[in-house]
Amino acid sequence: MKVVILCGGKGTRLREETEFRPKPLVEIGGKPILWHIMKIYAHFGFTEFVLCLGYRGYMIKEYFLNYTAQVNDFTIDLGDSGSSLQYHNDHEERNFKVSLVETGIETLTGGRLKRVEPYIEGKTFMLTYGDGLGDIDIHRLVEFHASHGKVATVTAVRPFSRFGGLELGDGGLVRRFREKPQIEEWISGGFFVFDRRVFEYLNLDGTLEQAPLARLAEDHQLMAYTHTGFWYAMDTYREYQYLNELWESRKVPWKVWETKAVTASVGT
Repeated sequence: MKVVILCGGKGTRLREETEFRPKPLVEIGGKPILWHIMKIYAHFGFTEFVLCLGYRGYMIKEYFLNYTAQVNDFTIDLGDSGSSLQYHNDHEERNFKVSLVETGIETLTGGRLKRVEPYIEGKTFMLTYGDGLGDIDIHRLVEFHASHGKVATVTAVRPFSRFGGLELGDGGLVRRFREKPQIEEWISGGFFVFDRRVFEYLNLDGTLEQAPLARLAEDHQLMAYTHTGFWYAMDTYREYQYLNELWESRKVPWKVWETKAVTASVGT
């Protein structure tokens, strides 16, 4: 099953970093957030990716073209007979298959997905954003999607508030203060699973999040997989700092690939 990742936005709210590189290449712990997202899926056995490129997409292409040299020691022979290259170690991403597709600088999310339709094989595929991390059980997510037979599944999350929460009593007495409480409302956390029928809801000029998802809901074709664990989106510099602080503290809830590997068995 293919995993589509939206990598084309300009990331203007994170301009401190995205002025020089696309948001998916902004690093957490020395690795691009895109790498972290792909490692989550790979842990569950999903290693075929389609990246929807846009803003500074050439930099993402260069990252993957040079990936093996970046993560390996190597010896290069520059002799008269022509250069030769020998790598001395291996890397866990050797089984990744990555399609990099230019989908336009100004294209909206629905248009980006529509443009990669020719690269999607099979009845079912997954999609997520290039800036969100979570300890989501992808295997259970896919099983849930297979169980209901609808066109689309969205992962519903309850993010943590940026602000402290106050529980008030009579006369304004603060009974309880909670730092960064989890909000009560469910929101879309990405990590979608789609049937190919979703392409009938898309056009080249639109977003995914507005008319297509609204129409899917009206047609009773959109289901929510509720995730109560960790989820966090890197939209601002503050959020970028927070994710790096988690990495440095070694409290990395999305680092599922350090647990026992899981083999995909549903809809592959």
